[in-house]
Amino acid sequence: MKKILLVEDEESLINVLELNLEIENYAVTVARDGEEALRKFKDSFDLVILDVMLPKLSGFDVCEKIRQTSQVPIIFTSAKGTSTDRITGLKLGADDYLVKPFNLEELLLRIGILINRNQHDGEIDHFSFGSNEINFKTYEIVGNNGKEVISKREMELLKLLISRQNEVVSRNEILDKVWGKDNFPTTRTIDNYILSFRKYFEKDPRNPEFFKSLRGVGYKFEIK
Repeated sequence: MKKILLVEDEESLINVLELNLEIENYAVTVARDGEEALRKFKDSFDLVILDVMLPKLSGFDVCEKIRQTSQVPIIFTSAKGTSTDRITGLKLGADDYLVKPFNLEELLLRIGILINRNQHDGEIDHFSFGSNEINFKTYEIVGNNGKEVISKREMELLKLLISRQNEVVSRNEILDKVWGKDNFPTTRTIDNYILSFRKYFEKDPRNPEFFKSLRGVGYKFEIK
């Protein structure tokens, strides 16, 4: 039985979600404020449903704390539906963001997709190439500037390119797998990520050895 931490302070919504999640055979633990969520998160969970506006500690703060130690899937639910709020939540490392009132069936579908994806993600924790190192669990890299922490989105793109090393990955595939069908970044966004990777890992960013761009086609992580 998969375990879900439901962080919500609206009692009527707690009752509806708890009932429907248990019908779907999930074990549900409820936290009604941000501090309680962090206390209860010490247990192992397969997914977190996290409201943004919470007593004591905001959902954004809770997400940031969780991401320091865990890559558990996180879905934000919030009445705050501006693009700025969504971007903030996703930058902090959330996997999804649903605006209230949301469709219950859609929430259940997204939960199933995220839990299934997390189960089947590559098991690799560390990867080294040249003098560089990547820790996929802690988001830490060791590159030209020593040790630093990168964003969840950067790590997802790194993981995709490395999993397909020496193959060209198209822009459309990257946008679909890393940003998802509900987000619409420009292809220039990917270019900026690749430029960052070159600054992190390449001895000569202007003449990259590992992170190659093929004009009009896509990108390749190359190891000879």
